[in-house]
Amino acid sequence: MHLSRFLDPKNDVAFKKIFGSEKNKDILIHFLNDILLFEGNREITEVEFLGTILDADIASKKESIVDVLCKDKNGAQYIIEMQVDPTQGFEKRAQYYAAKAYGRQPNRGKEGKYSDLKEVIFIAIADYKLFPNKEDYISRHVILDKKTYEHDLKDFSFTFIELPKFKKDRVEELNNITEKWCYFFKHAKETTLDGYNKIIGKDLIIKRAYEALDQFNWSEDELITYEQELKRIWDNKAVEDYKLERAKAEGIKLGEAKGKAEGKAEGKAEGKAEGIKLGEAKGKAEGKAEAKKDLAIKLLKSELSVETIAEYTDLSIQEVLNLKNSVK
Repeated sequence: MHLSRFLDPKNDVAFKKIFGSEKNKDILIHFLNDILLFEGNREITEVEFLGTILDADIASKKESIVDVLCKDKNGAQYIIEMQVDPTQGFEKRAQYYAAKAYGRQPNRGKEGKYSDLKEVIFIAIADYKLFPNKEDYISRHVILDKKTYEHDLKDFSFTFIELPKFKKDRVEELNNITEKWCYFFKHAKETTLDGYNKIIGKDLIIKRAYEALDQFNWSEDELITYEQELKRIWDNKAVEDYKLERAKAEGIKLGEAKGKAEGKAEGKAEGKAEGIKLGEAKGKAEGKAEAKKDLAIKLLKSELSVETIAEYTDLSIQEVLNLKNSVK
């Protein structure tokens, strides 16, 4: 069983309990207003949950299902995704989600008009860096005219929160409600009761969010489901780690084999060249040695002294004596 009082909001089960249930709809509404900076006429006051399956043909795949999908009283749709594992092309998936939600609006039928289509707003909280070259932990993306930067196409917008870029680890450092939400996602499972009392302050919705994470408010069945999701994450990570280690090991083997092959080929080439050089040198040396011996034998026949012959041929006295004895 999880040891901390507060569970992890990044867990898929916990995330949907907080932001995807009728019971906690007020938390979702405040979260949307806080993150999207909505106030006045734009402030969301009511939402209706919609089916999270965006493509019935591939409903069995996670890629066709979003975490939370809802719409406000004006028909604007909101997709909220919690992304824990790094996923290649997630920014494209976000656009796919938005496009599917936009295209499946009820008013797209025979009597519907394009002018009736409502905007789609996508929000993702990622537990990894989506855009490594960006410094800010939150980025907002809309469609603008490249020349004038006018916002003519207003039906799609994307907000990404990258938790690793949020560096504030102490409650005292938090300056606004957006930072409190980021702290909540990043540190809720580590929050002590003292830290809990400090962070909520007068923010009753943050308090409600923490209460929704308090495991003492969860049923046994809910906790089991939560733990199963944790296990699934750990199992997936273990599989990925194993694949990575195997890939590394295979890479090392291939590298060693390639290195040996290249080394052998290079060694053979170098050895051949070196052998030729050594052979030529040895041949020359051996030829010179034989020439010296032949000369010494001829000189011995002329009855010159051993010392004189050794000096003349560069042979040692012993070598000359050996030659003298061999020709008797």
